[in-house]
Amino acid sequence: MRVLVTRPEPAAGATAERLEALGHRPVLLPLAEAVHDRSAARAAFDAPFEALVATSAEVFRVLTPVPRTVTDRPVFCVGPATGKAAAAAGFRTIAIADGTGLSLADLIEAAFSTPPVHPLLYLAGEPRSPDLETRLAETNIPLRMVVCYRMRDLPESETDAGRLLAESPPDAVLLYSRESASRFFRLPAVLAAPERLAGTHFLCISGKTASAVPARFADHVQVAGSPDEDSLLALLPRPSSQI
Repeated sequence: MRVLVTRPEPAAGATAERLEALGHRPVLLPLAEAVHDRSAARAAFDAPFEALVATSAEVFRVLTPVPRTVTDRPVFCVGPATGKAAAAAGFRTIAIADGTGLSLADLIEAAFSTPPVHPLLYLAGEPRSPDLETRLAETNIPLRMVVCYRMRDLPESETDAGRLLAESPPDAVLLYSRESASRFFRLPAVLAAPERLAGTHFLCISGKTASAVPARFADHVQVAGSPDEDSLLALLPRPSSQI
């Protein structure tokens, strides 16, 4: 299958390698890039904090190299990919949730029978889901949020999308977030000729991501069993050569 990968680099390249190993043909169309604010991240460490909270592996790309005084702290991660990035950055005490902001909030709440002395430090990106912050606001666990990266649309993706759709529409599109799904369906090439995607399957990492797919494509939407890349790629059929 010809599979369109919409996530940013460097994650897009890693996904492409996985797709090739599965016998598929990856087509990379990063729709955004992360703009890091290392000074904000470093300044955040000046105030006391009990533990770190991360909802994206991108946080650890911002921080690298991470000071030893920080890697000694516990870190709460939204899912396995973020946890793996934390371990690679040198963290040793890592708690991993089930891939959603709500599951991360539940994990954090379960870890503190009494309120921590210092707030948890949430190094976040923009845009982001409000679920984690909204849920923790209902508890007595203090959270200090600092934005350390922002996702910026890539203008060249509009030109690339037009060329790709004109050449040959993909068999499947991988969508990793509600924001990336919204970006994809806002592309001029998609808005101008949505019929080119009539035979395309839209594979979404979560129900929230799927909610950004226009109704006209509803019959071609599939949602991963859990919000992680393994489950997302499991939606792809195995090439006949591997059966």
